[in-house]
Amino acid sequence: MNNFKNKFNKKAFTLIEMLLVLLIISLLLILIIPNIAKQSSHIQTTSCEAQLKMVDSQIEAYSLKFNKKPTTMDELVNEGYIKENQKQCKSGALISINDGEAVAN
Repeated sequence: MNNFKNKFNKKAFTLIEMLLVLLIISLLLILIIPNIAKQSSHIQTTSCEAQLKMVDSQIEAYSLKFNKKPTTMDELVNEGYIKENQKQCKSGALISINDGEAVAN
């Protein structure tokens, strides 16, 4: 009989304790997930701005070599200043040259 009591007298989590833990985890997820989505759009914007600065520096390098500013992104690609995939930001915005400066459309 004593052996029978020992089998069922073990400590464990109650249903209420487990539900409380799940509630806390759910609340944390509700708070964290929207913040992650906001950060993703901020990262894409910052990435595009950095890519525009890089293209601007390549426009300047092109200008120093050819004594004129390029009018299209294809001129930079053909001369090897940028790669084909650098004509577009990760957000999908196309980069073009307007008055000798890179702009995202």
